[in-house]
Amino acid sequence: MIMVRRSFIADLAGALGFGEAEADAPAKHFPPVPKWRPSFAQPLDQVAGCICYYTNGKRDFVIFAHGTCVILDDDLSDAEATAFALKTLADILAFHPDMNPAPMDDGNILVRYNHPAVNVVLDAVAKSHWSEIETMHLEGLAQSEVLMTPLGPNMFDDFGKQALLGRAYMFMDAQHPDIKTIRRHG
Repeated sequence: MIMVRRSFIADLAGALGFGEAEADAPAKHFPPVPKWRPSFAQPLDQVAGCICYYTNGKRDFVIFAHGTCVILDDDLSDAEATAFALKTLADILAFHPDMNPAPMDDGNILVRYNHPAVNVVLDAVAKSHWSEIETMHLEGLAQSEVLMTPLGPNMFDDFGKQALLGRAYMFMDAQHPDIKTIRRHG
């Protein structure tokens, strides 16, 4: 029993990046995350303004450092809101982070997930950093990830490239969560 436990602990430590890995074992990263970490940020006040607009000013939400917003249930305390937001990002990261981007009537893109979190890709920011988006968007895919689009596997039009930008911000926030503010409606 002790040998199994030590083996289990060693395997767990290795999976988490501690200790020595077996020489023949391929590098495994769980959860898989993209390499792209955009070099530019979006103004969080503008992101917050968009979320207020999209929710008709009727929802509370948490804003993380890279602009990911977690939409909250009504009447959560700050401690409950923080715990919910952190769990939401952890849940997205722990499962495959499917995204559902949508064009918004203000010209921005809203990237939604299977949990109550979103990213806004501000049109003006995307335009001013288009060179990086164009060059790096495929680095926004996680290792061995294939996304099916109307253009084909891992083929992205400008809309899809911007959606990958929004998702890259979500990955950054999920890996190193830093809540900047809790916005209350009303």
